[in-house]
Amino acid sequence: MKKLAETYKKEVIPAMMEKFGYKNPMAVPSIKKVVVNSSFGKSIAGKTGGERTKIQDLIMQDIALITGQKPKLVKSKKSIAGFKLREGLEIAAVSTLRKKRMWDFLERFIYLSLPRSRDFKGIDQKSIDSHGNLNLGFKEHISFPEIFTEKEKTIFGLEITISVNAKSKEQGLELYKLLGFPIK
Repeated sequence: MKKLAETYKKEVIPAMMEKFGYKNPMAVPSIKKVVVNSSFGKSIAGKTGGERTKIQDLIMQDIALITGQKPKLVKSKKSIAGFKLREGLEIAAVSTLRKKRMWDFLERFIYLSLPRSRDFKGIDQKSIDSHGNLNLGFKEHISFPEIFTEKEKTIFGLEITISVNAKSKEQGLELYKLLGFPIK
């Protein structure tokens, strides 16, 4: 299996320069960061402190396994009574990947996780915004190879955002296709 970073440097940059007429390789869009996050606000609403901590720790461990680094906890900014949410309560875990960890995660994501996810038929082009960023949601985190489904107590959803510095959706889409993302 070829390394994704090498593929980007040797194949994607020349192809993008030819297609879009860039004069400098530094002008070619690249992936800047990958953000993996999970909100667990619903699953801890109305629970006691000990139960909340246990669920939070399980989710943090699984995100750390998936991304290869410890996630950061995000606290709620304000109280919302209808959602049983208090200000300052930890409600999400976020992990931002850059450089080598980002490329390693993207390789596992493209070649292992996406094909393993249930009913996967390709990434919809609607998932790419006007700046070329890709947003994907997973209902179950167990499609990642690092997670052992037999040992899992809680199954939670993830959101993955891949940020690029493209100027348009077409440039971002072409970048993803050349990198080997399974786009419909």
